[in-house]
Amino acid sequence: MIACERREKIKYILNNTPVPVSASKLAKECNVSRQIIVGDIALIRASGLEVQATPRGYILNIQPQNDFYEGCIACLHTNDMLEDELYTILDFGGKIIDVTVTHAVYGEISANLQLNSRFDADLFLKKLQKTEARPLSALTDGVHLHKIRCASKEIFDRICSELKRKGILFNDEE
Repeated sequence: MIACERREKIKYILNNTPVPVSASKLAKECNVSRQIIVGDIALIRASGLEVQATPRGYILNIQPQNDFYEGCIACLHTNDMLEDELYTILDFGGKIIDVTVTHAVYGEISANLQLNSRFDADLFLKKLQKTEARPLSALTDGVHLHKIRCASKEIFDRICSELKRKGILFNDEE
């Protein structure tokens, strides 16, 4: 398979898969190394297609219909409250799109999360634990932002209320 055919196959796989696909899986499908896939993804992005890298793999950024509400929340908590934060957002009907911190030197640093369920959250938490990596919020003493997507503003408000009740929602008046 020549390079342009391989990139078309990668686009086809990403376009027809609703969940993230790892570089390793794409490499196996295309019978090339993972590093070749990483290069192909860079070229696909350069051609104008929005491919996002998530902790679980690549996903095509297809603009969803506007039948949802998207908002941003500021949170402050310790690492031992991370699971509760994620589960609360998900259990109350939210999807966690990303996390952003503001670093004193680098400015805004964001990571695409795409956590849609407790299953996704558990995979993310296990990966943090297995790699002994610290969450981005460790760079800012626990302060961070999440972009949340949910069905309505009312659901978003319920998520915020519950996070506030649990002491997770950041309140700069403290």
